Amino acid sequence: MSTALEIADIFRAEGPRYRATQAGHLSLAQLKVMSAIERCRTASLGGHVEGCQDCGHQRIAYNSCRNRHCPKCQGAAARAWLAEREADLLPVGYFHVVFSVPAEIATIAWQNKAPVYDLLFRAAAETMLTIAADQRHLGARIGITAVLHTWGSAVMHHPHIHMIVPGGGLSPDGHWISARARFLLPVRVLSRLFRRLFLTGLVMLHAKGQLNFFNDARNLADRRAYLRHLAPLRRKNWVVYAKPPFAGPQAVLAYLARYTHRVAISNRRLLAMDEVGVTFRYKDYRQDGAARYQTMTLAPAEFIRRFLLHVLAKGFHRLRHYGLLASASRKANLARIRDLLAVPQPITVQAPADEPAPEPWRCCPCCGGPMVIMEILVGSLQPRAPPEAAKPAGRWIS
Repeated sequence: MSTALEIADIFRAEGPRYRATQAGHLSLAQLKVMSAIERCRTASLGGHVEGCQDCGHQRIAYNSCRNRHCPKCQGAAARAWLAEREADLLPVGYFHVVFSVPAEIATIAWQNKAPVYDLLFRAAAETMLTIAADQRHLGARIGITAVLHTWGSAVMHHPHIHMIVPGGGLSPDGHWISARARFLLPVRVLSRLFRRLFLTGLVMLHAKGQLNFFNDARNLADRRAYLRHLAPLRRKNWVVYAKPPFAGPQAVLAYLARYTHRVAISNRRLLAMDEVGVTFRYKDYRQDGAARYQTMTLAPAEFIRRFLLHVLAKGFHRLRHYGLLASASRKANLARIRDLLAVPQPITVQAPADEPAPEPWRCCPCCGGPMVIMEILVGSLQPRAPPEAAKPAGRWIS
């Protein structure tokens, strides 16, 4: 059994104390994430006993929490998602574009995650689609896969959008237009339009009363103070970064595997937890070479606080598709592009239903034989009492 340090170990050891000291300051979503990670793949969630049909080897498999913020549960979700996306890849170059917001936006975004993150998606996508459609640039409608990250390497709050964009698009008359080999769109033009669209959207959100401000940011509830806060950002250079194109479709898949289902910090970056604190690896992007890779030690409470900064609201989609890759028209657009590029359509091979092959994780680790479920283990979770406000007056009858 692995003894490597996990996020779950930190939460189990320090979570009760953190919840006690932060009582009344944690959201329900944050509390649910902590509880899910602590119980993931433990007896409290139940599981089953598997046995090998060939050699008789047995093992216990506990259920996963399936929470999207859990580092242990995102691997399977990423593999399933990638299997679906692999058939969508086109034989063209793919570009990686990153949209970031200035640090002055971070507080507004943190206290208003859903509306500001949604605006970040919309402004970045509209920027790409608008500039790409301009005849002075590509003159075509492009496809975009966008994923939201809200963290930097040190797990601080740093919202930004990663985009994967095929190198080309469909012209207004339905023909394929290829981008240049190592150039998609001018980043300076993208940056200025993105800045204008995002700031305009922020002003509209405030005017509609869709933003809330707390603690040191309470003064931003006043419209004039809010506009004064945003004014310097209209002259500031916003970071839009376009990386060189990927080296083939497999490199695109490898990137997607790393980024689409990533959480704020993975278990493999954790080094130790002791009386000093939690130590983990991170990248200092201000350094080059070996000096870029450093370690950091945080008090357990600060580590948990940083991790919980990145909990998203229930139902918020952090992975979205735009343009040619929008869900409603994705299949038709991809089929049209393949016809224009004279490449065959992907062939879907259906496995025979009579004797399905066992999944790799259900193969015996001793002999490779098939594992079958022998016993179901029931979880030990206790039902929660209703909130105090929901309890009727008088005696509570169980």
